[in-house]
Amino acid sequence: MLNAFFKSLGQLGDRTILGALFWTILFAVLIFVATGWALWQGLAWAMAQYGGPLSDYAAWTGLLAAVATIIAFWFWWRVVAIAVLQLFADRIVIAVERRHYPGAAASARDLPIGPSIAMALRSLMRALLYNAIALPFALILLFTGVGAPMLFLAVNAVLVGRDLDEMVAARHPHLGLEPTSRTSRFILGLIANLLLLLPLVNLLAPIIAAAMATHLFHQRAAGGKA
Repeated sequence: MLNAFFKSLGQLGDRTILGALFWTILFAVLIFVATGWALWQGLAWAMAQYGGPLSDYAAWTGLLAAVATIIAFWFWWRVVAIAVLQLFADRIVIAVERRHYPGAAASARDLPIGPSIAMALRSLMRALLYNAIALPFALILLFTGVGAPMLFLAVNAVLVGRDLDEMVAARHPHLGLEPTSRTSRFILGLIANLLLLLPLVNLLAPIIAAAMATHLFHQRAAGGKA
């Protein structure tokens, strides 16, 4: 796991990796901008129903929408980033395979945009469902101070680890490998989620996690444990 992590860090300067990073961040930010705009419109409509002209509430509406968007960005960045990453996963996996596993790169299946979008949507829907199920338990754990964040961290570690493993395996169906062990997937997802909590580092976290998943997959394909 540590070997995969440091190998992934060593390839961050790769032009293909940087391109995938750019598009992942751009699409994720656009999603949050659209969310902020929708919140502003919704708040503006609600306030207009209970008071005077919109101009009387414009400042408060904008402030509330901005705060809500920032909070959503902080808590949902990991979900959106991993889902968006699925659209550009091929670029990252190909870059890692060409550098470290050229034989596997030559036999890999290119993933068309349709299956990539379907995979991204499944990832997003799973994340929304699992987090919604966890929410009532998180509310119960609020009094502990750390219970709720730890619950969400664990839930999203499971989700992200699974998504990353499936993302790499989709390029190599001919190998017929069983999914990576739950423990390894959980650790991978946990590392990704911990990185996603750190300001600025969280922008790189999805790329690092995808590269790590590629290394772990090929380590397992070569007969190593993962």
